[in-house]
Amino acid sequence: MNVLNIIPFIKRRLLDMYQTLLLAKKTSKDDYMTHMRFILLGMGVVGAMGFTIKLIGEFLTS
Repeated sequence: MNVLNIIPFIKRRLLDMYQTLLLAKKTSKDDYMTHMRFILLGMGVVGAMGFTIKLIGEFLTS
């Protein structure tokens, strides 16, 4: 990328980001809470699986 092409590139990228933010809409509280529950549930499942694997590994090596 040429040094002279950097400024128009940055301007174009910033304009694209601005236009994307204008199109974005805020989610409702119910949607947010539903997504949060799924995220926490997924983290709990992955954590429980990791804990179980670690626990089995500790019993096998001792």
